[in-house]
Amino acid sequence: MRYPIGMGRPGALASLARPFMLQTAARTASMAIGAFGGAGLLRVVAAALVTMTLACAEPKVSLVAGPREYVPSDYPQVLNTWTREKNLVELSELDGKLSVTATFESWDFRWAYVVRYAADYRLTVAQRRELLDRTLGDTKTDHEFYIAVSGSNWRWTDLSRPTSAWIVRLIDDQGNETAPSKIESIVKPGPLEQQYFPYTSVWRHVFRVRFPRYAGDGRPTIAQGAAWFGLLFAGSEGNEELIWRVSKGG
Repeated sequence: MRYPIGMGRPGALASLARPFMLQTAARTASMAIGAFGGAGLLRVVAAALVTMTLACAEPKVSLVAGPREYVPSDYPQVLNTWTREKNLVELSELDGKLSVTATFESWDFRWAYVVRYAADYRLTVAQRRELLDRTLGDTKTDHEFYIAVSGSNWRWTDLSRPTSAWIVRLIDDQGNETAPSKIESIVKPGPLEQQYFPYTSVWRHVFRVRFPRYAGDGRPTIAQGAAWFGLLFAGSEGNEELIWRVSKGG
């Protein structure tokens, strides 16, 4: 989901960072210590702090399309609803193997995003409608995630490289497992990424990862009636899942 951003205003969305300030501070301290050979125990404590913070009552989500009545100030809450984070830590080595945060850019998320974006950049009613129609239309063919990752080895966590230590798959509770159709690396995240996705950091690789909405045989890659769907990160270093649980009827 890419939008024209015009001239970025660094303070425009400062309030969005608050739900993630604690996580970002802990992760930045951890990665800085790792980069300069500091105490591994602190990395474990920081990772645990992040996990505990985000684990507090992760909300269930609804995949039902349709009109929403969001206002710009709703965006931080909607972002939190559609964002998950996990840390894979090797306790025997006191080493953070993988830290990943991902936002599913669902129909619901995109609606809230456009409302906030249109307010911040003073779009006209017509411009907002055109942008909303375009971005919602993308959900008819793809499931897209905004993903930030870090780990003990910078190159190994570059999901766009064939030599990455990790693969990512879209999964659900019905046994579906789908490879990405596209992994786009955001080499230099700008004001848009840093402000609208506050967990974006210079210590992390950032990607937009797209999966087809339908498999080659026409089956949906997230089954209708699925109790949950998620992202699986797997490789020789281990595996981790980010799970979005679906509300009944959603």
